[in-house]
Amino acid sequence: MDERARIYVAGHTGMVGAAVVRRLRSAGYDNLALRTRAELDLTDQVAVREFMAKERPAYVVDCAARVGGIKANMTFPAEFLYENLQIQNNLIWSAKEAGVGTFLFLGSSCIYPRGCPQPMREEFFMTGRPEPTNEAYAYAKIAGMKLCEYIHAEFGRNFVSCMPTNIYGEGDNFDAGTSHVIPALVRRMHEAREAGACEVVIWGTGDSRREFLHVDDLADAVLWLLRHHRARGFLNVGTGQDISVRELAERIRRLVGFEGCLVFDASKPDGMPRKLLDVSALHESGWHHRIEVDEGLRRTYDWYLTHVAGVAATV
Repeated sequence: MDERARIYVAGHTGMVGAAVVRRLRSAGYDNLALRTRAELDLTDQVAVREFMAKERPAYVVDCAARVGGIKANMTFPAEFLYENLQIQNNLIWSAKEAGVGTFLFLGSSCIYPRGCPQPMREEFFMTGRPEPTNEAYAYAKIAGMKLCEYIHAEFGRNFVSCMPTNIYGEGDNFDAGTSHVIPALVRRMHEAREAGACEVVIWGTGDSRREFLHVDDLADAVLWLLRHHRARGFLNVGTGQDISVRELAERIRRLVGFEGCLVFDASKPDGMPRKLLDVSALHESGWHHRIEVDEGLRRTYDWYLTHVAGVAATV
């Protein structure tokens, strides 16, 4: 990659986009096209087309999406499907029309079937229906991946996808109603400790297993893929290691210093029983993660204390 190349990072104010921008800048890529949501509405087809035609970036990284945990996905499936389809269709097609050479679409491991063999290899894609609790989001991501694949085949453009596992880290969404499992547990246990609560109730049995990748590792993988990935197919991006929600909750409880009990509400959904990516293809090509879960959780909690808990305490 030419360090002078124009690069557009869509969704740069979100956790993943911000990490990608940090990683690009640390590697010397400073010619970045960045727009906030107020400056560019990605659901507006005309606005996105005009932006792409004016900027004509050489590379586009699509980190923009409406995201959320199980509760948000189950409550707003229509919004999740519609908004994500609008955003990604506008970005992908406008990039193709503007002559963008490389487009990297970030998918999600939720695209794999609920009953998928573990660990999940790339060839298991579209061999069954997604997990119902995140079905709408999964279908949107599947559509984006296939559109990139078809553009790659029909027009010879390097429009490719990667499939990250569950992402967490600094800059995460800690909102009580829409956050994913790690930021949700961090906030709830911190607030329970501060309030002197005797227990924290957690959705599900705690037996489901999840793989977690720190956002800075994902950003490093994004740069690696921009530099090296040219194949039509997508690659899984993760650690190849998973942990039960119960063990994850216990680690967060110890980190936060909450001394109460953890109560698992089995009447609430677990989601997929297990989601572990097979990352052997990415490992064989030369990329590995660096940040293990305990370090990542500590960094996440430190960020929460500074940017969320500290702010809330002063309001």
